[in-house]
Amino acid sequence: MPGRVRYAAGRPCWVEVGTADLALSEAFYHGVFAWDFEPRGRSHSTALLRGEPVAGLGPARPGGPAWLVHIAADDIDDSTRRADDAGARVLAGPEQIFDEGREQGWRTVLADPSGAEFALWEPVALEGAGVRGAPGAFCWTELAARDVEEAAAFYGRLFGWHARRAPFLSGSGSYTEFDLKRSKTTVAGMVEMTDAWPPEIPPHWMVYFAVADCQEACRIVADLGGAVQVPPFDLPSGWAAVVTDPAGAVLSLIELTS
Repeated sequence: MPGRVRYAAGRPCWVEVGTADLALSEAFYHGVFAWDFEPRGRSHSTALLRGEPVAGLGPARPGGPAWLVHIAADDIDDSTRRADDAGARVLAGPEQIFDEGREQGWRTVLADPSGAEFALWEPVALEGAGVRGAPGAFCWTELAARDVEEAAAFYGRLFGWHARRAPFLSGSGSYTEFDLKRSKTTVAGMVEMTDAWPPEIPPHWMVYFAVADCQEACRIVADLGGAVQVPPFDLPSGWAAVVTDPAGAVLSLIELTS
């Protein structure tokens, strides 16, 4: 089912979670986000919000259950080559992704120079998420990186992202907003992993999902077998929390107030 939102190359467009128990994950996300599901074979499904595709579910990757951010590409082969030239590792692909025999698009899974995993997506039938920003849909993606200068250089070279870096609100480290092709369109963020971050947490991409009430969403997460890792905290854009689903995949919830 094609999404109705159009995504320019270089814009995060789709998210997919890996899980060892598809039925368990579907029950959890139905309870938290009111998602319905469309099967894609025995091990995959597409999450639907008001009939529109908003996320994918599939088997966990070698690193374990995790959310994977997909970034739109006009030419998957060229983008994969440029990512490799810029210092990324190709983990899978480019490969065709099908849904009941219908070609959805082409995907390459990569690790950036720091090891943070993400994917390139060249659409065919599926542009990406058909809903963005509404409760139950993903609304923001954010890279956590220890070497923010290296990360900014890599993603700038690959996607033409322009990095606007400023001190973090807490006064520790920095926060970067990435603008697409030096325009005023902000497409992603980056938080600096200072020494305050536990060393066992690797660089990674975080997915934020919008919710109507962050406190209530955290309560539902806990009731359904997930865990609240960071309780709701105040941001300029709203109330956010970091949680894990029952399989262990980490995600953020945000109640947008601005």
